[in-house]
Amino acid sequence: MASKPQICVIGSLNIDFVTYTRRCPGPGETLTGSSLCINAGGKGANQAIACARAGFTTEAQQDVVVSMIGAVGADDPYYPALMRPTLEKAGINTAGIEQKASSQTGSATIIVEEGENGENRIVVIPGANHDGMNDTDKILTTIQTQCPSPSPQVVVLQGEIPRSTVISLLQHFNDCRNPTHIVLNVAPVYPDGLPVAALAGTAVLIMNETEAMQMAESISGVPVTSQSESDLRPEQLAPLFHKKANISIVVITLGSKGAFYSTATGCNGFVRGLRVNNVVDTTAAGDTFVGYLSTAFAKYVATGASLEGFDPLIGLAVQEANRAAALCVQRRGAIESIPLAYEIIESQ
Repeated sequence: MASKPQICVIGSLNIDFVTYTRRCPGPGETLTGSSLCINAGGKGANQAIACARAGFTTEAQQDVVVSMIGAVGADDPYYPALMRPTLEKAGINTAGIEQKASSQTGSATIIVEEGENGENRIVVIPGANHDGMNDTDKILTTIQTQCPSPSPQVVVLQGEIPRSTVISLLQHFNDCRNPTHIVLNVAPVYPDGLPVAALAGTAVLIMNETEAMQMAESISGVPVTSQSESDLRPEQLAPLFHKKANISIVVITLGSKGAFYSTATGCNGFVRGLRVNNVVDTTAAGDTFVGYLSTAFAKYVATGASLEGFDPLIGLAVQEANRAAALCVQRRGAIESIPLAYEIIESQ
């Protein structure tokens, strides 16, 4: 029997303190909220959960293997009581998560406006996501020793760990001699962007509208961030990343409008968004999209086929990621709102 596709997510782990309220208070104003939830979160953890849940074709069968690499505070009671059980329940290997005595676990304070279609405002304290994730050699050693063998087909990266670490990991895995493919979600975009030399060879780059404009300006020097998002033309931006940075697949998410995809071989298209009548909380929608697309990509590259062969499948993969994100926004919270693959099938 062929081994399951291996995905390694390297990224942030946070404890989310989520307050639900009718609207966000103004300066000096105190409001009474409706509820407070304390949840596991962080882009790395969210995307690892999404990758893992995308593999649950039935309640008892998971067809991918997902490992998480990250760092938390050693004395944080929320990690053994909340974070680790949440990850492991999803079938994620947590052996690569380091508990740092000198750091505190990252946290996010999230205000969800119940009266504004679930829009949210987030303040993040990086903590161990920065203090414990600045040694690339140690991270690579952890992958070799703590992740299942063979090497992961896909490594997923985001922007909530140090820029220098992301650059070093991109350079390592994008080496043509390395069989592992990178899925990069540049969220948030670093103020200085990412150098073209590090991006070169990236298999999949996923961005939202704002991130696409920021990254396009970063790699080309063209002042596109002065344009409004309503004027964004992803079919013009995406080729910049193929041409300037030699990126194979570019996906630009467009919120409720859907997503645009483009490949270096000239395949591209829009996938229309799904109509959602009851948006409750948008917190993990983007991470859900990234996780589902990463899992679909990992299942494909695990066959040993060339990246060009994914062209006929990418539209379907984006559609499935859109369905997952649409189901996510109809639920409260971050990790707990991310659907399982069989739930999407049942909801259709």
